[in-house]
Amino acid sequence: MTTLTDTAPHAPAPRGGIAGSIADSLVVTKRNLIRMTRIPEMVIFGLVQPVMFVILFSFVFGGSMNIGGSTDPKAYREFLMAGIFAQTVTFATAGAGAGIADDMSKGLVDRFRSLPMARGAVLTGRTLADLVQTTLTVVVLAVVGLLVGWRIHEGIPKALGAFALLLLLGYAFSWIGALIGLSVRTPEAATSGGLIWLFPVTFVSNAFVDPQQMASWIRPIAEWNPFSATVQACRELFGNPGVVQSDAWPMQYPVWASLLWSLVIVTVFRTLAVRKYRSASA
Repeated sequence: MTTLTDTAPHAPAPRGGIAGSIADSLVVTKRNLIRMTRIPEMVIFGLVQPVMFVILFSFVFGGSMNIGGSTDPKAYREFLMAGIFAQTVTFATAGAGAGIADDMSKGLVDRFRSLPMARGAVLTGRTLADLVQTTLTVVVLAVVGLLVGWRIHEGIPKALGAFALLLLLGYAFSWIGALIGLSVRTPEAATSGGLIWLFPVTFVSNAFVDPQQMASWIRPIAEWNPFSATVQACRELFGNPGVVQSDAWPMQYPVWASLLWSLVIVTVFRTLAVRKYRSASA
């Protein structure tokens, strides 16, 4: 005798393996990119803020900073851009957290978890979509930098390497944002939680001033800051002034330090975020 249980359709099982996970992640990435295009003000505001930072820092502080023994505003603008690039890609963290918290509050995360898809696909798709938006922002920021006097002195290949390190850092930090977004109840809390820790990370660094001018107790913190390693690497690869002279390993080998820090952050926080995703509820 056939029962209702025998004839009822079973929920399809998730596709296994790396290929299935990649396919699911790309579907979610597409969904988030389409959502961004439908909210253009979100993209526009994300572009305006870093442009304002470049203009304000360049023309307000440009003539008062001593960079490599020079107070030439042009030297500070070249010094500044690596820091602004790094700040911009890391501040995208707050957006990632707010987006995931918004999905949580609307019950979308619960719906996603009921679908036959890879567990990490929702978060991976979100972080990849944020990476695309961050790339667009960096391109616009580079054009603005060129307009205010920033230049690349070490050739295109090294410059592309610098941009790759920046985007990798931004992607790594977006996983911190994902964890924050899953851990709070509202998008507003996710935005605030994302910015609170980002300010000390970006300002206790070599982004805007030379750590040698800082107090002796805070200097090692700035030099071992993952953010500082990326900024130092970018200045070296762009050929910009302000490369820090220090005995700290991240300052001596900034490219390797930046790469290592970013990979460690991705590994740790992706693991924590996916674990949190499996148990989080709106």
